[in-house]
Amino acid sequence: MIGPWDKVESRARGEYKVFSVREDQRRSPTTGREHTFYVIETSDWVNVIPVTPEGRLVFIRQYRHGTEDVTLEVPGGMVDAEDASPAVAARRELLEETGYDTDRLVYLGAVAPNPAIQNNRCHTYLALDARLVAAQRLDGAEEIEVTLVDPGDVSGLIVDGTITHALVVCAFYLYDAYRRMNR
Repeated sequence: MIGPWDKVESRARGEYKVFSVREDQRRSPTTGREHTFYVIETSDWVNVIPVTPEGRLVFIRQYRHGTEDVTLEVPGGMVDAEDASPAVAARRELLEETGYDTDRLVYLGAVAPNPAIQNNRCHTYLALDARLVAAQRLDGAEEIEVTLVDPGDVSGLIVDGTITHALVVCAFYLYDAYRRMNR
């Protein structure tokens, strides 16, 4: 039977602005052999699917340095230490990145972005009746364009490769499941 592996030793290997790396020595419960694993430790993340009173979805476009491409995504980001909860972070990120706000956040669920090497979760929220209330408040390294999308177009944007961010695809899976269960 598969079970947890005992941690023999754990050492910090690097500290960076948005993550750290740790090296774990773990013992297999099956073989008793020790193996080395590297874990990226980072804060939890949030994704927000904002829906306007007119039923349109608020998306953002931004340049992503990892893929060296402009992507179409939903607002989101890190849960900061000052955030009391992922819900607080979701509302903060929504307002900062888009200028939209809501009083109606619905928790859709969480996924583990890459459980093989990361320790965090990505929480997805639905922001109902999202309204433009302010200008964007971007940090110095962000350049974000807000765009509205019809909900019926999202599946096609995923299939045709316009939406490529795996966590955004997961967010829309959770959104679809929520809509099916609440018909």
